[in-house]
Amino acid sequence: MSAKKSTKKSSHAKTGRKWSHKVKTVSTFPPERVFTKDAKTIARSLGSKKVSPKGVGSGIRMIQFFINRAGKDLPHQRREELEKAKHLLQARKEREAHRGKPKKSANTKGRKS
Repeated sequence: MSAKKSTKKSSHAKTGRKWSHKVKTVSTFPPERVFTKDAKTIARSLGSKKVSPKGVGSGIRMIQFFINRAGKDLPHQRREELEKAKHLLQARKEREAHRGKPKKSANTKGRKS
């Protein structure tokens, strides 16, 4: 018995386009040409509540989506700047996560109120 190979082609092969060309968002979107700016500006813009009302994670996902969609056509320098912006947002997310937790004081241990 010989194994049959599937002759079904992927939708990408049929149309020459990827699924991401259909992605559009109405609720939030980054300002026009923001991905062409420096890392600090990108991070500040995508970290704002106006652009990312669900939090900094949305901005991180927008940058990653942009990087993925650009693929091999994205110049190395631009990719580095976008990665830098992503890291700035990740650091901000970490700071916000730690800020929300109550701090434990070493002085209150063993003390009666």
